[in-house]
Formats: sequence, structure tokens, C-alpha cells
Amino acid sequence: MKKLVPFLAACLLLVLSSYIRPLAGYQVGDKAADFKLKNVDGKMVSLADNKTTKGYIVVFTCNTCPYAQAYESRIIALHQKYASQGYPVVAINPNDPGMATGESFAAMQTRAKTKNYPFPYLVDETQQVAQTYGATRTPHLYVLTRQGTGNEFKVSYIGAIDDNSEDAKQVKIKYVENAMTEILAGKPASTSSTKAVGCGIKWRKA
Repeated sequence: MKKLVPFLAACLLLVLSSYIRPLAGYQVGDKAADFKLKNVDGKMVSLADNKTTKGYIVVFTCNTCPYAQAYESRIIALHQKYASQGYPVVAINPNDPGMATGESFAAMQTRAKTKNYPFPYLVDETQQVAQTYGATRTPHLYVLTRQGTGNEFKVSYIGAIDDNSEDAKQVKIKYVENAMTEILAGKPASTSSTKAVGCGIKWRKA
């Protein structure tokens, strides 16, 4: 009987694992939960604030990562191209400032002002939003598409911005722009997921 109990427990765990997906963040097609985070101007921002958007380009980024800095102008360009088409950029800094010098809220304010960000730059103080989304890198990008007329958003693309994290002039495949062309045409992105390339998020120590 004693040997039977561990065996039954293992069987139960195996059955449950086939029904319960690990908490590894969103997959394409999932519903994205809203959030309310503080912007560099001190105001709270959520996805529900703007009722006119068709969706959002949510990008987890930061101040000091060389990859995030290399993509900075490209993130700005995405906002300039797609905000007028209903898909503005929302940038989120998930790094714990205690684990990464230069990632404080004050440093975020300075960065946003110096680079003249045309989009919100939000601080994920608890890192809960990054964990919910499954972000692991900076930058790590998610395209969200509004469902109907309410405030429900579906994840339509996850991953990298393009195929060259170092030199924008050497880019051959613009993953996000290609996905956006199809999404704006009412079609699913044919390449809906790519591997995010960047610095690992600096998680708070337990």
C-alpha cells in the first residue's frame, strides 16, 4: 500500500499536467490582461484608457541594455508608423533598479526626456506584468489586437522587432512590420512568434 500511494500521486500529477499549462506567460492567441502602471510623467496608464485604439505594441525595454539602446530609434519609428493606424507603442521597464544600476524611475524620466519618447514609458515596479506576459528580455515585444468594441485584447505577435539586433541598416527581415501588415489587413501574422534577443530582465531577488 505504501508503494502504491507515490505511484498514484505520480499518475495524478501526470494527468493534471496535461490540462494545466505551466505559468510561462502568454502564447499567441491568448487574451492579454490589462494593467495599470506609472508613466514617467507620474500618471497611471492602462490599456483601457484609450478607447479608440485597434490594439497596442507593448515592448518591454529599459535604459541601459545595449540591445535596448540599439533598438530605441526603431521602437520610436514603430510608434510613429503605427500609432496613427491604431496601434501605439507602450514601453514598459521591468528591471529591478536594485539589481541594475541606471534603471531607477528618475533615470527612466531622464531617458524618456532626452530621447523625446512619443509614447508612455511605464515602470513595472512589482515585475508582475512582465511575469504575466512571459517577458524575458529587453527588448521583448508583444502586439495586442482589440477584440470587438470592448477592452479585451488578443496576443497577435510575440518576440523580436527584426533580425538584426546590432545594426538597423543591416536588417533583412522586419518581423513586427511584416506582422503588422497582415494584422492591419485583418489576417493573422504568418510569422507570429520569434525569439526575443536582448539582455535578460533583472529580476528582484526573493
